Amino acid sequence: MQKDAVFAIGDIHGCFHELEELLKEWNPDTEQLVLLGDLVDRGKNSFDVVRKAMLLEKEYGAIVLLGNHERMLLDWLEQPEIKQVYYYGQGGLETIHSFFESDITNHKEPDEIARLMKKQFESELNFIENRPLYFEWENTVFVHAGVNLTIDDWKNSTEREFYWIRDEFHYGENKTNKTIIFGHTPTSILHKMEGKFDIWNSPCHTKICIDGGAVYSGFLHGIKVNKNGIVSTHSVLSKSGNGKYEV
Repeated sequence: MQKDAVFAIGDIHGCFHELEELLKEWNPDTEQLVLLGDLVDRGKNSFDVVRKAMLLEKEYGAIVLLGNHERMLLDWLEQPEIKQVYYYGQGGLETIHSFFESDITNHKEPDEIARLMKKQFESELNFIENRPLYFEWENTVFVHAGVNLTIDDWKNSTEREFYWIRDEFHYGENKTNKTIIFGHTPTSILHKMEGKFDIWNSPCHTKICIDGGAVYSGFLHGIKVNKNGIVSTHSVLSKSGNGKYEV
């Protein structure tokens, strides 16, 4: 049964306590919960966030989308030696440490860590691997990064575009007749103002970014929409920040 509204939450990046706080604004009885991806990396509690997302899906039918950082984790698991420098440098170290509750990377090689991770966390990794790329509801599309606006049907965007696209989507003309709510790019980048992590609305008012840079001492944003548009916005000031944003 379709709910009356959707409550979407932006990039969490291991900020578990902020997620718990923001979920207090969600009404499970009337609102479909959507997490826009990037549950993991950079923050210190990625494992807890993944386990919470699994619970929310199981008990409440939450929609949890695939983010580029989930994809990066899966790619690293398949090529741990080759992808080590890149993934570890993109916040993967924090994710690995949170899964094992130790600084395992200080005394084990990447291939052994990946093998142990696949063995010990099979259910969590299966959950991550089977995430949808987008969620369409009424006249709104929820997606991690965006869609290809240059093709006739946005649903034919490549998998990578759904979780990696940036400028072509941010500044392209939206002819989809949909409002697109997304994350992936911290809103300070779109506001072109360092430290300004407010929700970003495009000049055409059809693209809304809710990646508030929670892991960069910004906000974890939530937004409620119904068939008529935005109902309300909710933000939790992060206490889990670990530095400035880097592309």
